[in-house]
Amino acid sequence: MSSVHERVRGQGITPASLGKECRVKVIGAGFGRTGTASLQSALQELGFGPCYHMYEVFEHPQHADFWEAAWRGETVDWDEVLGSYEATVDWPGCAFYGELMERYPDAKVLLSVRDPEQWYESTRNTVYKLTKLIGRSPFSRISLALLSLLKFGTFTIRPLQLVEEIAGQGTFEGRFEDKRYAIEVFNQHNEEVKRRVPKERLLVYEVKEGWGPLCEFLGVEEPDERFPRLNDAAEVQRLTLVARLLSVAIPPALALVGIAALVLIRRGFLRS
Repeated sequence: MSSVHERVRGQGITPASLGKECRVKVIGAGFGRTGTASLQSALQELGFGPCYHMYEVFEHPQHADFWEAAWRGETVDWDEVLGSYEATVDWPGCAFYGELMERYPDAKVLLSVRDPEQWYESTRNTVYKLTKLIGRSPFSRISLALLSLLKFGTFTIRPLQLVEEIAGQGTFEGRFEDKRYAIEVFNQHNEEVKRRVPKERLLVYEVKEGWGPLCEFLGVEEPDERFPRLNDAAEVQRLTLVARLLSVAIPPALALVGIAALVLIRRGFLRS
């Protein structure tokens, strides 16, 4: 079975494939784990692609420096990273929906929402557990970098560090384990978006609603294909499990390599 990321990429929509500069037309203001993988695929199916998702940072880890600079409040050129995209969803873009509204005044804002309890459990069991591996040990970090290399072709943990900085330590102030507090932040963010964005420019949307409200809001026809239902939660959980297993396996493997090296060196000395 292909991964969620591979299925989205299978649509053949990348900045390079367009060969031209785009302009952001849809700004995703909803937090991650609100159906953003499905939403990314849906927007691209409707012609609003490529769509910037956290996956893009894994493919282009150099983008992490840009997003961190924006988070620090530095002046950034949004077109430097988003100039080849027509839409954004998920982290890190959702943390900057206000800035993106100013930069792209004609863009519509899409607030993807979900039952708060379900959102919290989904986030805690996926992204949160994955980012927590960063601080466990050097072997955990190596295992995460190896998984990134296998999945995205980049040996790095910078994207996960970015999520931890902007979401974990920033938006949730290092208190995500406090369920009540995390849900309060989630709800406050959604209410802020509703207050801040003009009604004619905003769609509050749950992916379970399908094509109808989304297509009406964007002014496009509903496609014949079924609305994409991508379960990236299971994929993230598998990656977390593999990373944990690798972090346990790496130390004894290195020890065996070291012992083998010492044996070979010793044999060499004995023969000389």
